[in-house]
Amino acid sequence: MSFFDDLKNKANELKNDVLKYKNKDFLNAAMAGSALIAMADGKISAEEKQKMLKFIENHDALSVFTTSDVIKAFQEFVGQIEFDQDIGESKAYQALAKMKSNAEAARLLIRMIISIGASDGVFDADEKKIAVKIAKELGLNPAEFDL
Repeated sequence: MSFFDDLKNKANELKNDVLKYKNKDFLNAAMAGSALIAMADGKISAEEKQKMLKFIENHDALSVFTTSDVIKAFQEFVGQIEFDQDIGESKAYQALAKMKSNAEAARLLIRMIISIGASDGVFDADEKKIAVKIAKELGLNPAEFDL
């Protein structure tokens, strides 16, 4: 490998590290919302997990994260909620609140959350209640999303 190839590889690694750092709050918000909506009905379905992973894989800003990074972040939020529901949910809503000032990101998050909630073919009252709460946390009007 030539010096220039090595330099180019190091520059690409640095770029990916910067993108990861820049988008870490969005990843955490997405995983927090995913955990909240997936757990709304008391169980996390395979369809909900697959929908969440598809979203991350297809989102340009998050494609720098590995599947294992995504799963780890999701499992951390789920674990916190399972261990102590009040504290876990509080931490999840804190992560979501970091996106409140970014209307585009907030709208994308609520659309993703609704999509995950409906991925098993049913968007029940418990899931809708959580989606409304998340929309409000993001500073959005739930009616804008038919909630």
